[in-house]
Amino acid sequence: MVKLSVIVPFFNVQTYAPDTLRSLSANAREDFEFILVDDCSTDGTPEILERAGREVPGAVLVRHEENGGLATARNTGLDLARGEYVTFLDGDDWLAPGHYGRLLAVAEELGVDFVRTDHVQCTGRARTVHRVPVGRRGVALSPRGAILPADRSTSVDYAYAWAGIYHRRLLDEGLLHFTHGLRTAEDRPWIWRLHREARSFAVTGLLGVFYRRGVATSLTQIGDVRQLHFLRAFDQVIEETATDPEAEKLLPKAVRTYCAIMSHQLGTIERFEPEVARALRSLSADALRRMPRELVKDALNSMDEDRAARLRRLRRRPVRSVPARLGAAA
Repeated sequence: MVKLSVIVPFFNVQTYAPDTLRSLSANAREDFEFILVDDCSTDGTPEILERAGREVPGAVLVRHEENGGLATARNTGLDLARGEYVTFLDGDDWLAPGHYGRLLAVAEELGVDFVRTDHVQCTGRARTVHRVPVGRRGVALSPRGAILPADRSTSVDYAYAWAGIYHRRLLDEGLLHFTHGLRTAEDRPWIWRLHREARSFAVTGLLGVFYRRGVATSLTQIGDVRQLHFLRAFDQVIEETATDPEAEKLLPKAVRTYCAIMSHQLGTIERFEPEVARALRSLSADALRRMPRELVKDALNSMDEDRAARLRRLRRRPVRSVPARLGAAA
């Protein structure tokens, strides 16, 4: 029986894939499978993965005929996963030797639906530990209870899918798939759904995932239309949370987070292509008008003046049309 399925999408990461694959080999066990999804790479990544398919124990290689993005690639892996537990890794990140064995042992000992982990962020030579914003460690907790408070960073703000391990029952219940086609912020609706609908989770301080920042091919470094998908992602968070039995309690947190991310994107608007920047302003203004007025007002009042001012200016903008290709992207 397969105990753990590890889903690893790759797209044009020939520089980093060898490190990723070596770290998978250093985590291999007879009851682990590594599902390597090549999302239609156009550099040397396919050849590296072909070799890995022969050399990495437990490797299963899948190739997309067209690029679908990270969310779609992860879904491909989920559809193939046979493990009792599931986890994720990105194709430009890497692991400490034996990390998955230790993480699995924690999950089995606690018997929860999922476990979240701290991680190490790597930017050039700099290393920074990032911790799950949950104080209690090593005990079963309520996922829903970790969404709030609205005015502090909580577990739903730590949205990295690869920073954890998930029991198969969540996959069978339809909670682990990502929104097809989302090109950025794909973890946001996913983590909110997980915390609203799963029954139990825990946090561990294991440091075994090394997250590489500043990769040129990462969408966090690219200012094209795909960046606008954060609007689509947070619209989904708002829509789904609004139908929750505790919507009145949870929506202020969702609205605050959406407004904070929107203001951040607008604060770095110079990195976007001009047409995308115009669409960002228009689509953000539309999103502010769709959300409950009082909750938006409360969210803006909770921000510092500079961040709030960006959004207040948008609320006064006249409604403008957005080119179809940009509006559809968001």
